Amino acid sequence: MSQDLSPFREPLDAALQSLGMAQDLGRADQLLAYLQQLHHWNRAYNLTAVRDPADMLVQHVFDSLAVVPAVRGIRAGRDTRIADMGSGAGLPGIILGICQPDWTIFCVDAVGKKTAFVRQAAGVLGLKNVQAVHGRIEALDSLRADVVISRAFASLSDFVRVAGHHRSSDGVMLAMKGQYPHDECQALESATDWTVKSRTVLRVPDMDAQRCLLELGLKEPHDSR
Repeated sequence: MSQDLSPFREPLDAALQSLGMAQDLGRADQLLAYLQQLHHWNRAYNLTAVRDPADMLVQHVFDSLAVVPAVRGIRAGRDTRIADMGSGAGLPGIILGICQPDWTIFCVDAVGKKTAFVRQAAGVLGLKNVQAVHGRIEALDSLRADVVISRAFASLSDFVRVAGHHRSSDGVMLAMKGQYPHDECQALESATDWTVKSRTVLRVPDMDAQRCLLELGLKEPHDSR
């Protein structure tokens, strides 16, 4: 039997308000429907180690919502192709797809049961803009995405190595991280042609933990770092 998630409507509305996303209050029902799908299918698919729906709401839904304003700021007012690498249960890809129905979202993962869940959830939620892509990221043809994003997927160096070719010529790469990863940033600078272009602090409602969003880009020819 599906769990009644209506008590989560008030904290979800409050979270949207605190993130400056009042315009998305009308999407709360769809966000809760995704949470319902995640909770239901997690028992069979083992999509996440988080089992309690209240914890899922904060650690997955709120955590993914926190990046929406930043992505909108980067690609405001433009049709956008988003490639969510190592998407797992569609985080943050499905959340972005709910909040921006005019964007095309590719949720990429090498685990078949996870892309099957994304396909199932997108169908139930009516998200025609969300596509599940099953395969090894480094082996897939370029998705030519305006934004290539990952959430707790890999080190920064590995992220650009396996996913860099999915970026369009003027696209950006965004890595969602917890505490600022100094060691990863140093390794990125020393071992690759990429650099951290900007850092945005993400404040996740009801979560007492550090989160940040790093924008990565290729070094300029004169950059000797």
